[in-house]
Amino acid sequence: MTFCKIAQRELIEEMEKSMTGDARNRTAVQEFTLEGFPSVQPLGKVLFLVHLLAYLASIMGNTLIITITWADHRLQTPMYFFLSSFSFCECCFITTVIPKLLAMYLSGRKSISFAACFTQAFVFLFVGTTIFFLMAVLSLDRYLAICKPLYYLTVMNPRMCFLLVIICLALGFFLMVVPVILLSQSSFCGPHVIPHFFCDFGPLTKLSCSDTRSIEMLAFAMDSFVLLTSLIITIIAYSNIVFSIVCLPSAKERQKAFFTCSSHLIVLSLMYSSCILIYMKPKQTTSLDSNREAALMNTVVTPLLNPVVYTLRNKQVHQALRDALSRIRLQR
Repeated sequence: MTFCKIAQRELIEEMEKSMTGDARNRTAVQEFTLEGFPSVQPLGKVLFLVHLLAYLASIMGNTLIITITWADHRLQTPMYFFLSSFSFCECCFITTVIPKLLAMYLSGRKSISFAACFTQAFVFLFVGTTIFFLMAVLSLDRYLAICKPLYYLTVMNPRMCFLLVIICLALGFFLMVVPVILLSQSSFCGPHVIPHFFCDFGPLTKLSCSDTRSIEMLAFAMDSFVLLTSLIITIIAYSNIVFSIVCLPSAKERQKAFFTCSSHLIVLSLMYSSCILIYMKPKQTTSLDSNREAALMNTVVTPLLNPVVYTLRNKQVHQALRDALSRIRLQR
């Protein structure tokens, strides 16, 4: 009887030690270290300048689109409402990642707190998902304007435009919040070095000590839904647009329309190919090195191209900018 009590006491003590050890492991990582781009570390100052110029150009381009859209009544149409919403999301998207990357290049400080890391991961995924749904909405908007012009203003009324943007934001939030919260509640007991230049979902799953297979499968299902749904809508819309362009009587009009569509499709292919490479894998921890280059395409290159491709080449925008500059000169 005494032996049983001693054995029971020893078992309880071992369980308490194990629970204390688990708790200690769970809270061991208070901050992470972003690895960045160790192979090009000697070029830190040059890369800082390149990324700074790209960031400023993207922010200025997108801010200009938002300002000119709301300032000029001729641009207050469904298409420009969606484009200004898209530009706002682009500004948020790159601001989530690039300032921290610039600070890493400049100061060399690569640490990021646990809370800040998961906040960055969530905002990046939330805004990124919203952008893909907005791309699908923009494709539908162009399809209706070109292929169904008689129904366009009836369908794309101000209430519908506002509702579509809210739906994109809501889908982005609710699809991404669950996987990020589940991952943040798992154990992180070291190592704490993230093999990336920001806190992305895949690299974080690699650092977890817990079994993350169910979380990874959930994230894969969500990512697949976002990318495939928006891609299918975009392909269907642009296929119909191309068919309508082929039927145009004027060769000059066809050439102009094809030039516009081709530039849109190039940017879309860059975005979708890089995101499919990163996120459409059941096992998030594979090929993390290639993810860095693909993520750089999404966070630096395409946000720089989008303002030029979608808006700043438009004649209506050019005219609005000329009018705004004329008004500024007259006021002086």
